[in-house]
Amino acid sequence: MRYAYPAVFTPETDGGFSVNFPDLEGCYTCGDDMPDALMMAEDVLVLVLYEYESEGKVIPTPSKADGFDLSDGEFVNYVPCDTMEYRKRFNNKAVKKTLTIPEWLNEAAQESNVNFSLVLQEALKEKLEYRSKSKTKAPIAGS
Repeated sequence: MRYAYPAVFTPETDGGFSVNFPDLEGCYTCGDDMPDALMMAEDVLVLVLYEYESEGKVIPTPSKADGFDLSDGEFVNYVPCDTMEYRKRFNNKAVKKTLTIPEWLNEAAQESNVNFSLVLQEALKEKLEYRSKSKTKAPIAGS
């Protein structure tokens, strides 16, 4: 799922930035400079939202960017993330699936030494990529 949450960036005296996501308890990080802070913000956001999804927690609706009481130098920036992309990269645990195919197809595949698991994975990836590209993009949460 794609998300975008407002983050409050606070400049630090050493040139770095602290980053806090007010909508998500315990979701904060920091960076040595702006590019680092943005990268770290996306990392912590995707990890927290991945955890919410995995544990079945209710994911809060993102606040509007203009609803924050900011101190001098602070600013709000939306940070995007994609938990599905995170899962693709880091969650490759294999699960066993039982399926049914016609007997003649099973025999033909076995005679050709077809790796059923590999074929199913490739076919599912192709089908899901095709479907995701053929649909309009999903709205970003909170927009």
